[in-house]
Amino acid sequence: MLQTKKKGFYVKMKLLNNTRIHKNQEKRIFCQRYLKWILWFSISFYFFSSFITTHNKPISRTVLSHHSNPSRALIEESSIKNLDIFKGMKVYIYDLPSKYNKDWLTNERCSTHLFAAEVALHNALMNSETTTFDPWEADFFFLPVYVSCNFSKVNGFPAIGHARSLISSAIEHISYQLPFWNRSLGSDHVFVASHDFGSCFHTMEDVAIADGVPEFLKNSIILQTFGVNYKHPCQEVENVVIPPYIPPESVRATLKKSPVDGRRDIFAFFRGKMELHPKNVSGRFYGKQVRTMIWRKYGNDRRFYLRRERFAGYQSEIVRSTFCLCPLGWAPWSPRLVESVALGCVPVIIADGIRLPFPSAVPWADISLTVAENDVDNLGKILEHVATTNLTKIQKNLRDPEVRKALLFNNPMTQGDATWQVLLTLSQKLDRSHKKSRVSTQ
Repeated sequence: MLQTKKKGFYVKMKLLNNTRIHKNQEKRIFCQRYLKWILWFSISFYFFSSFITTHNKPISRTVLSHHSNPSRALIEESSIKNLDIFKGMKVYIYDLPSKYNKDWLTNERCSTHLFAAEVALHNALMNSETTTFDPWEADFFFLPVYVSCNFSKVNGFPAIGHARSLISSAIEHISYQLPFWNRSLGSDHVFVASHDFGSCFHTMEDVAIADGVPEFLKNSIILQTFGVNYKHPCQEVENVVIPPYIPPESVRATLKKSPVDGRRDIFAFFRGKMELHPKNVSGRFYGKQVRTMIWRKYGNDRRFYLRRERFAGYQSEIVRSTFCLCPLGWAPWSPRLVESVALGCVPVIIADGIRLPFPSAVPWADISLTVAENDVDNLGKILEHVATTNLTKIQKNLRDPEVRKALLFNNPMTQGDATWQVLLTLSQKLDRSHKKSRVSTQ
């Protein structure tokens, strides 16, 4: 009897247990089906929303952001302070085919010679917090086209005869790929023209004037080394005067050996091209004959250290000099302007009407001398007068590290350097931004 009861109890418990297991299996199956339904709905919603977003604009942001740019982390970690100074300005850098830039870098001179600001600016902007990966939020568009790296096999100088066609081709490329050039007719697009007569793209002034600024660039912003304070065809375009490129590493290496406040045993210095005869082999008068006049007048003057030969270590001579002559060549500007300031030598500017870079950051009147081209005969007397009167004050102003920094292109960009000055100047031209004008009209 007792054994029969136990057996019944065992059967009952087993049935109950089987029922519970069955119910748990049903719950598990229901949960799995519920989760699958949620997952399917989420994925469908994601693709649907993506479709709606990308079709609200003519071009997908994902497509436009595919190129290899500096990491977002690198840009986001930069100081927010600069964004406030630049008024929240954003710059988009076009990812052009390598024939427009990278291919030219096979020649090492491309990134180190005096026209290399086009390369230095590109590199520095790539690591700037103002750079955006989304062109729809950009105020300005930068086209990195290297036109100064085509070195002549005859004399080694940059040959820029191809510049107009190369830039025109780049514009045609971006116009076909993206809508931004056509949208503004290029008014918010930025180019670099870091050679003799800037946006006229020729080394001889008479030819440059005759050619003028190409029609396809006349609405754009040109960053150029050329600038004068009178009407000139080669600046009949929105332009910003920038300094010629001097490798900051070379300046630092020179100052490491000879500090900027060290002994200066050379009174007046110049090394470079000085024609013995006024006319160049081209039949033109080089530098308006100014350098020839200096050589003839002061070539045997012990106060003047004048050399016509090239010397790789010439910066060691600049850092020993009190006055550094910066006469015009084919164009008014000269790399000596930057080297003199960077190495603490008072620049003596002999180029009538020259417009100098970044006047808001570099107090040119307080750190340099300006001598008229027709006053070269009195150059010795002028320098002697300054040496006995206000030289100490000029040198003190010249030794301000912020002044030196403003003329050098660093990579990465540092606050106050040449690239920073370019961005600051662009931020004052935001009225050209299509994005800003569109927001203001809404």
